[in-house]
Amino acid sequence: MPQVVRSRNGALHGPSPVPPLPHRFRSLADRESVEVLHRAARVLVASLPALTDRLVEALYAQEPAYRAAIDSDRAEVWQEVHHSLRHNVGSLIQPREFRESAHRTSRWIGEIRAEQGVPLDAVLHAFRMGGAMVWQDLVDETARRDPDDIRLLVHVAADVWNFVDEHCGVVADAYRQAERRLSWRRENRQRLMVAALLDGTARIADLAEAAEMLGLPEQGRYAVLAVAVGPRGPGAVAAGGGHGAVLAAASDAGAARHGPGPAARPPVALPAVHPGATALWHPGPDAEFAILPLTGPPGELSELAAALDVPAGTRAGIGSAVEGLAALGDARRLAETALRACPASGGTVLLDEHLPDALVVSSPALAGALADRVLGPLDRLDPADRDVIVETLTAWLDADGSAQRAGARLYCHRNTVLNRLRRFEQLTGRCLTRPRDAVEVSLALAARRLLGT
Repeated sequence: MPQVVRSRNGALHGPSPVPPLPHRFRSLADRESVEVLHRAARVLVASLPALTDRLVEALYAQEPAYRAAIDSDRAEVWQEVHHSLRHNVGSLIQPREFRESAHRTSRWIGEIRAEQGVPLDAVLHAFRMGGAMVWQDLVDETARRDPDDIRLLVHVAADVWNFVDEHCGVVADAYRQAERRLSWRRENRQRLMVAALLDGTARIADLAEAAEMLGLPEQGRYAVLAVAVGPRGPGAVAAGGGHGAVLAAASDAGAARHGPGPAARPPVALPAVHPGATALWHPGPDAEFAILPLTGPPGELSELAAALDVPAGTRAGIGSAVEGLAALGDARRLAETALRACPASGGTVLLDEHLPDALVVSSPALAGALADRVLGPLDRLDPADRDVIVETLTAWLDADGSAQRAGARLYCHRNTVLNRLRRFEQLTGRCLTRPRDAVEVSLALAARRLLGT
């Protein structure tokens, strides 16, 4: 608190104020002290416009956070300061009549300053500057009228500053509540915008706003990562379509799990393949999605897929790169296709490197029919015998048609591999040296592996 006899300039610019006398040296019910306070406060009420002018000037000079607001609309700031001073000085004279309206004014100021982005410290500093100026004017007016009454005014100094602190608390509480509301609205808008982008329902006219809101370039390169924990559900292999309403509805459920913002708790750790690019996570009904801004070379996605830290039992699919925010709906569908191509045991699939598998899971009915047509004759064998032939066939294809390498993988002689392949050809009528048959066999094996047909 400023000392009792100091200039206005000293009250606003000088060293730390001297605290009021301890409670035990004064009486809060001292009628003479209250009368002195009331007389000085009534004079302040009559000169509020001049007091408001001085406080606005002091705010402009000493609080940079208020400078822009004053430059933008000085009259609005003046009215706010005048309104606050009128209610607060009135509370010194008639506390019962003015207390609630003074609190409402302080809450209102806290809320609008939060909405305008003025830092809370600056708002509290402004209130304390106003308190210092009011107190100094009370002292100056009392000294002008009767210097001997200053000793009585000191007895209510603590009450005046407690009043200032009370309103600082009201302002701070209103400011923080408004800040939480604004934060929730902002995060909710971001979440809905990310859902619309991933769903492919965002309007072209909204893309510029979305880019600014999310801090992403409107025409940048993107891919989408889809992550799911646990085995594929019964409908997970169905071709994408009609997913938009489900994804949008699931955003509310996802918010309950992860909070309202799009940057929810990620289910996997993303490596820093492209420094400076931040993934935006969004919850879906069957998977978590991450929008990946791409800023590196063409092999960036392969590098990311290789470095992705995927926990055991978690499946991750990375779709192909697309151009622009408007194509994120396509990128999400590509990521879902890659996710469906993941083994049930878990792992990471980069769509560009597993396109045949993607064809299989994109049309499960046709893939199942192909598997039955090509591999159906094997089902007449003993299951153990059938599994040996399928395992050998898979190893041979993975070894690029080398019986030697396939035998090394299966711990058997190359002739054993060749014998099993001939038996397969005899049972199915297929010829593995014929390109068309080799392609159909490869796709049929992928269908059995991915679809369980």
